[in-house]
Amino acid sequence: MNERRNTVLRKRLLAALLALLLLAGGGWLAREDLFAATTPSYITATVATGDIERTVLATGTLKPVKLVAVGAQASGRITAVKVKLGDEVKAGDLLAEIDSTTQQNDLRTAQATLAKVRAERAEKEATLALNVKTLERQSKLLETRAVSRSDFDTATADVDVTRAQIKALDADIAAGEVSVSTAEANLGYTRITAPIDGTVLAIVSQEGQTVNATQSAPTIVVLGQLDTMTVRAEISEADIVHVVPGQPVYFTILGEPEKRYDATLASIEPAPESVRSDSSFSTSTTSTSSSSSSSSSSSEAIYYNGIFNVPNPDGKLRTYMTAEVHIVLGSAHDVLTIPSSALLSSDGEGNARVRVIGEDGRASERTIGIGLDDKMKVEVRSGLTKGERVVLREASASTTTSSGPGGPRPPMGF
Repeated sequence: MNERRNTVLRKRLLAALLALLLLAGGGWLAREDLFAATTPSYITATVATGDIERTVLATGTLKPVKLVAVGAQASGRITAVKVKLGDEVKAGDLLAEIDSTTQQNDLRTAQATLAKVRAERAEKEATLALNVKTLERQSKLLETRAVSRSDFDTATADVDVTRAQIKALDADIAAGEVSVSTAEANLGYTRITAPIDGTVLAIVSQEGQTVNATQSAPTIVVLGQLDTMTVRAEISEADIVHVVPGQPVYFTILGEPEKRYDATLASIEPAPESVRSDSSFSTSTTSTSSSSSSSSSSSEAIYYNGIFNVPNPDGKLRTYMTAEVHIVLGSAHDVLTIPSSALLSSDGEGNARVRVIGEDGRASERTIGIGLDDKMKVEVRSGLTKGERVVLREASASTTTSSGPGGPRPPMGF
């Protein structure tokens, strides 16, 4: 009987013990869920060393350092084009020829006119010599009263008139020489020569084409010096206040984004390209239309051209390529950095506040000294050490509570 009672008692004790264990396990799980719900989790970043650079980004266009449109000053039919695309030429090399028949005839006419005037002057020189001798005889005869005074005066006048005629012919000769020189120059214009050393980039007018230089100089060939390229970078008005000549620049091209070309900003044009169409330059007849166009374009973005040169010894940089230009405002190497998003605030004088994860896993605010900020990373000058973690943002509540009991917990940092 006692044994049966003991058995029942043992079963009751075992059941009570099991109930206590279940109650303790439920309390522990409830505590874990409460802790997970009340202890915040953070997305963090580690303080690390690296390089940082603050730049202004601009879009540039590559052009030869010298780009010349070689035109024609003479009108006529092009009889020959002596070059082809890509040819290297030297200054003075013949590029093209224009039919010179008219210019040659003008030169011959000018030379003939000059020769005629010179012959007339030679004739007058002979007449002057005769008139001078006649005057000398008249002068001697006048002393002996063998001739009248009027004959002597006539001889004197003939000498003066002939000398005056010679002076007039001298002026005609000078004018004739100018005409010949002009005709020779016009004839020379029918031979289009290279004004600079360079490469033939374009042939605008072809053999057999007729050009008219009366109103404007038609372009025959475009030459460029490709050993040095000029980059014209468009800098926005928001960034131009931070840019000055002498700052280092580098750029990449679309075909080789991994290759960097370094240079120095040489100059900044004082006004944007739009100044050429300013309404204040318009005439009275177009002032109304130009003012309306001016008001419509006032909302357009304003860009100033920053200019610099870069060597191009291998010819890889080509005319009118697009360059992604970076103008370096400041740089620092092998310094402590954190993401810019970690900053809570900044006083603009090199101090900022961040939240730092302590050894207990909790975040506390700290004031640090900062330097360069490229909007992605910021230089840390004081207040943090390498390896510390700063808070970027708190993890969302859904991330924290979505894991059930025994489920995975969100990581602290990364």
